[in-house]
Amino acid sequence: MRIRRRRVNGSRQRDRRRRGARALALLGGVLALVLFGGVGGASAHAALTSTDPQDGTVLKSAPRQVTLTFSESIGLLDDSFRVLTPENRRVHTGEPSHADGRSDTARVTLPRGLGTGTFTVAWRVVSADSHPVSGAFTFSIGKPSPTAAPLPPTGGDPASAALYDIARYAAYGGLALLIGAAAFVLACGFPGSVRRLLVTGWWTLLGSTLALLLLRGPYERGTGPGEVFDPAILRDTLTSRPGIVLVARLALLAAAAFLPLRASAGDRETGRGVLVLGGLFSLGLAVTWAASEHASAGIQVPVAMVSSVLHLLAMAVWLGGLTALLTALYRPAELIPPAVVTRFSRLALTSVAVLAATGVYQSWRGLGSWDALTSTSYGRLLVVKLGAVALLLVGAAYSRRWTARLAVTAALEASETSVAVPAERVAVAVTAGAPTDKDTGAASTAAGDTDTDTAIGSGGGQEDAAERASEDGRADGRQEAGGDGPTGAAHHRGLRRSVLAEVTVGILVLVITTMLTGTQPGRAATETAAAVAAADRPTSSTTVVPFDVGTPGGHGKVQVELSPGRVGENSVQAVIIGPDGGLATVPELRLTFTLESQKVGPIDAEVTDKGGYWTSDGLTLPLPGTWTMKVTVRTTDIDQITVSKKVKID
Repeated sequence: MRIRRRRVNGSRQRDRRRRGARALALLGGVLALVLFGGVGGASAHAALTSTDPQDGTVLKSAPRQVTLTFSESIGLLDDSFRVLTPENRRVHTGEPSHADGRSDTARVTLPRGLGTGTFTVAWRVVSADSHPVSGAFTFSIGKPSPTAAPLPPTGGDPASAALYDIARYAAYGGLALLIGAAAFVLACGFPGSVRRLLVTGWWTLLGSTLALLLLRGPYERGTGPGEVFDPAILRDTLTSRPGIVLVARLALLAAAAFLPLRASAGDRETGRGVLVLGGLFSLGLAVTWAASEHASAGIQVPVAMVSSVLHLLAMAVWLGGLTALLTALYRPAELIPPAVVTRFSRLALTSVAVLAATGVYQSWRGLGSWDALTSTSYGRLLVVKLGAVALLLVGAAYSRRWTARLAVTAALEASETSVAVPAERVAVAVTAGAPTDKDTGAASTAAGDTDTDTAIGSGGGQEDAAERASEDGRADGRQEAGGDGPTGAAHHRGLRRSVLAEVTVGILVLVITTMLTGTQPGRAATETAAAVAAADRPTSSTTVVPFDVGTPGGHGKVQVELSPGRVGENSVQAVIIGPDGGLATVPELRLTFTLESQKVGPIDAEVTDKGGYWTSDGLTLPLPGTWTMKVTVRTTDIDQITVSKKVKID
């Protein structure tokens, strides 16, 4: 009989090894697909830096194309451009494309015969970090229209965006529950069952990932949720990088459904294999997030990817493990051993250290400056998250105090107890990563004849074999768990309260984290604001300087135009306006510029007469500030005057 059992156990071990090899091969393929799927350097959330034609410009003739330039690589949609006439009719344009093969541009050709008036351009693209970006601007041909088409909404369909956000929240929660509960069993050696948590996490993550895959197309295009099953949209989603990442996540979840959570008692090799496979699958799931969020675009992409993966894993182990610990603490029939709580306390402390290190780096990378901490939505959300994390750390400190008291109480009660628990009533369930006791060899041998191998995807209503085997030993084992006496029970209640507070605040942290992943980082927001300010900045400045030389007809005005009116090289154009309001000519005109605060100048503009107007293309103003422009006008051989005027140079 024993030989037969050994053969059966050996056959089962070989089957597990083969399943493990297949799982590793699948995981390697998925990771290669995700990691080498074309992640490039960019600035998370594309910022529009320029448009051609420029916003609000009036053109003499109709342009042949519209070109947008962004701060990073962008993806185009079939409906990336909508051009509307002054009568709010859509113009039939060409297919959107990248200008001159540059991935940071978007271009669409316009038909001939557009007519005159104010035209509206609404655009929508997908930034390198998979978030859609949209906007609108206007330009006029000939002259502005008395009325123009209203600017269309650029935020997309609110129902699709809301459903997509809900699915993202659920995906984060499912990931934390799945990885955290698995870590609580495999790494902390919890002898009980948290099957319901694992199954809930697995199904939540699976369902939310499927929802994200279906909603991705309408979310990108800004259309309603009624198009989730459109074959063309689904095909485009499956061939895009976000779609490939979501499919990879589904493949990992399908493989994880067959991952055993518990080895046969005494089978250390299989236990280590389960622990390694669980770690690899967790790593693969975290990579699917990093490859489709802010880490996949911006500065230092490889470092950011590693940091994001570690941050996500540490968050899942901590918050998901806290949920598993809270569930175990609220089971009156199964008191959790103090050793398990101590192991999780150490694991949580390591997770907090990883969260702190990676969080500091990601905050610096996302913000870019201290000003962005208060001037951008990303920075303000980050401040709220830091406050919530501080509360979470306070709760963790209290939990560690209760854990230490529980361990001390268990040790004291064990030393004072003179009645030993009968060996035949001790339940043995060896979990991956859990320490084994050499003194319980007989019990281990007996338990080793029972296979307790289970998988995540199996029915959640069945109990673990190890949990059934330990049912008889719970009553006699409570004394060793340190919770039978009044002091131990009080410590258990205190630990339950502190862990419940941690889980509550942890859910808030998880919600804020999900909001951060969908918010434009402070660095990109600053770039966007700078680009908008540059686009709105006047392309020239005009100054009018009155003069009067004191002779009949010797008065008028000098109109001086500086282009672009900023630091660097400028062109100067000046005209003389006579007493009658018309253009006048003078023998000589001279312009000089002085920055008195920096003792720079005078710099002669060296304007020359071009027959009715004076011009120069070689004026260089090296510093910003308020310059003094001196205008010298000579009306006759002996009559001239010099007038000063302040000019601001940015």
